[in-house]
Amino acid sequence: MKIRHSTSSGQDKIELQMTPMIDIVFQLLVFFIMTFKIVSQEGDFNIKMPLAAPSQGAVDENLVPPLKIRLRADAEGGLAGITLNDQPFGNDWRKLHEYVISYIGPDRGPGSLQSTTEVELDCDYDLQYSHVVSAITSVSGYIDSNDNIVKLVEKIKFANPRPPAGG
Repeated sequence: MKIRHSTSSGQDKIELQMTPMIDIVFQLLVFFIMTFKIVSQEGDFNIKMPLAAPSQGAVDENLVPPLKIRLRADAEGGLAGITLNDQPFGNDWRKLHEYVISYIGPDRGPGSLQSTTEVELDCDYDLQYSHVVSAITSVSGYIDSNDNIVKLVEKIKFANPRPPAGG
């Protein structure tokens, strides 16, 4: 068998095409820049830690206890009654709203009663959700005559759930 020798030196020069590689790198770069979502810095979570034991130091005198709103349900899940810190309001959301407005007062901003007040909702298990939304609406704020939003209570929490009445 006869082996042929090629006339070339056997070293073919391989040329890399850099332009397409640079194009792909730029496309990837543009893709990642355009899809990058800047997440806003996580802010204040309004976490309220438990009070310290009396032997560990003085308790802050400016600490406002939460307004405890109790929503009782009737047999069908409707609203049977509203109480705020053991003060009855019947079924009248307007009375509750007006009381919260008078309690908070006109002061707004850091350190005001509006910024430190907290509401705790204690709802019956069978209560319809629409009444819970009405309670939140009554205490969270309103729109004044100039179409400005007036915030009342921003810190709203729920009490531990109660077991259903039948079980």
